Amino acid sequence: MKRFLTRKEFKVKRKEMIYMVIGIAVILSLYFIFTREKKPVAETPIVSVMPASQQNVQIFGEYVGRIRAQQFVEVRARVEGFLEQMLFEEGTSVKRNQVLFVINQDQYRAKADKVRAQLKKDQAQAQKAKRDLERIRPLYEQNAASQLDLDNAVAAYETAVASVGMSQADLEQAEQELGYTIVRSPISGEISERHVDLGTLVGSNGKSLLATIVKSDTILVDFSMTALDYLKSKERNVTFGQKDSTRSWQPTVTITLPDNTVYEHKGLVDFAAPQVNPKTGTFSVRAELANPDHVLLPGQFTKVKVLLDVRENATVVPQKAIIIEKGGAHIFVMRKDSTVERRFIELGPEFENDVVVERGLSAGEMIVYEGFHKLAPGMKVRVQDPAQLQSEAKKEEE
Repeated sequence: MKRFLTRKEFKVKRKEMIYMVIGIAVILSLYFIFTREKKPVAETPIVSVMPASQQNVQIFGEYVGRIRAQQFVEVRARVEGFLEQMLFEEGTSVKRNQVLFVINQDQYRAKADKVRAQLKKDQAQAQKAKRDLERIRPLYEQNAASQLDLDNAVAAYETAVASVGMSQADLEQAEQELGYTIVRSPISGEISERHVDLGTLVGSNGKSLLATIVKSDTILVDFSMTALDYLKSKERNVTFGQKDSTRSWQPTVTITLPDNTVYEHKGLVDFAAPQVNPKTGTFSVRAELANPDHVLLPGQFTKVKVLLDVRENATVVPQKAIIIEKGGAHIFVMRKDSTVERRFIELGPEFENDVVVERGLSAGEMIVYEGFHKLAPGMKVRVQDPAQLQSEAKKEEE
């Protein structure tokens, strides 16, 4: 049977319930007071700024080139015969007209002597024919000789003179062939190894290539430029292969050696092809450089750097200050009130660690180049030097 509380018991229970509720409320209040997190106080971002600079900027193009000698000559035998002498050391320098090889001369000397003797015979015949004509002519004038006699004397003399001319030509040819047995260097340069051995039959159907000579005091570098580079050069009024005295600069060429050092002598573009190769979309360019110490070797590949343009008074900023997103390139500019503005810009050519700004920024404006990752337009910033900025960044990481 269910028992009901008395009035006194009900009052006691009621007080216990009230005290319990109050206790729970106090405990919950203390819990929320001591455990709730304090809202972080927004701190002013720390950034590093610098003014956008104005400077004359050199714009370069980089290509792969191949070195070749200014002159490359094949030394060949011009007459047939057995090779008798070699009068040079392979791989050394030779001078122009220096004797390199000697081919057996016996047959060519004999031929020259024979033709020389024939010339003397023909000259003697011509002198006799001349004397005969001189005797016949007065007799003909005195009607002591017939017209036929005179005609025969004239014909004999003219035939003898023609024979002298032919013998002289034969002698010149024979002496020339005799001279060809002595093979001389056509240029000054470095000679290769010999291509034939002594005693070899050279010339005609035999081997005619004896050696090669390269002149590399000045070298040529061949490389290819893109059609776009060509079009841009036309826009800048730069004509490759021609010097322009109206311009303060020329398209100079610098090359890098295999050990990645820059070659000390610069050159100039002295030739550019008149048309673009339709297969590659490039056009051939040639530069000339001095090579007094023979550091550069023909056949060598090298990196070529060509001065394509000089931008005067260009606006320049560090590449690390540029933010590239889908909407384009932009940069944060700090106003005089220390707030930042997001500025969309048009980028120009890059050079070293900087980039030219074509539009959207003026020289002297303060740009944020470090600490811009958490910035938003209109946000106030505090300027700090890079060392302090790095220190703050380390603290945040810790």
